[in-house]
Amino acid sequence: MDLQDLVAIDVHTHAEVSSTGHSSLDDDLHDASSAYFKVEGNRKPTLEETAAYYRERRMAAVIFTVDAESATGTEPVPNEEVAEAAAANADVLIPFASIDPFRGKAGVRQAWRLVEEYGVKGFKFHPSIQGFFPDDRSVAYGLYEVIEETGTVALFHTGQTGIGAGVPGGGGIRLKYSNPLHVDDVAADFPQLKIILAHPSFPWQDEALAVATHKPGVHIDLSGWSPKYFPPQLVQYANTLLQDKVMFGSDFPVLTPDRWLADFEKLSLKDAVKPKILKENAARLLGLTRP
Repeated sequence: MDLQDLVAIDVHTHAEVSSTGHSSLDDDLHDASSAYFKVEGNRKPTLEETAAYYRERRMAAVIFTVDAESATGTEPVPNEEVAEAAAANADVLIPFASIDPFRGKAGVRQAWRLVEEYGVKGFKFHPSIQGFFPDDRSVAYGLYEVIEETGTVALFHTGQTGIGAGVPGGGGIRLKYSNPLHVDDVAADFPQLKIILAHPSFPWQDEALAVATHKPGVHIDLSGWSPKYFPPQLVQYANTLLQDKVMFGSDFPVLTPDRWLADFEKLSLKDAVKPKILKENAARLLGLTRP
């Protein structure tokens, strides 16, 4: 990966479909999320199509599936497939994995294997879809131990989710699991763990800012929202106290980097801060550059 040639690093993109056409969301959740986000264009790009999309834009992308099989009954896009596609497109794709925290010791073994044999750089958790509190010691702490020991990244969905929005009962998905204060306990219990709080954390934006300000290992990605809708306090902190800990993320394919970047340019941010958000902070966190 030629870091100098990249204009940005998108730390939040989804592998929506496997090589066999299998999706990690059932049709009802998939269709409802497309309507919620008003998705334009290809909602289910293949991994190769995603790589080509980012290569055309001279961007790199962190890419992952979401494994919530215990809660949803739907198999994820295989982590191995995501990692292999990233290896084949190493100029633009950075592989993260996702392991259902209810897989227990088998999940811990899988995490080790994905890091050691497939080179994954981080792990995505979606507490609302996976149905767990991040600070429940009986569920995911074994995975956090692996992530901390290997120096990889734990990325947590926080705040409301578009998945299940508009479906009766929200598709059974509960928002309470994604309050970022539950990740504060994780950051305290694993002080060397590198953490990303994904998205503007509505309705808990202040909580996310507090955790990221207080815990050195906690960062924030700005995915899932057009920047024109960012809460003002998020923009203020990104421009000041958290300028070295906030990162560009789109949530592709439900939100494209083209749309995100066009709205980002309209924010009142210092000229020195924008390159940090777009590339430098992610490059440092992901080990693509020296600290």
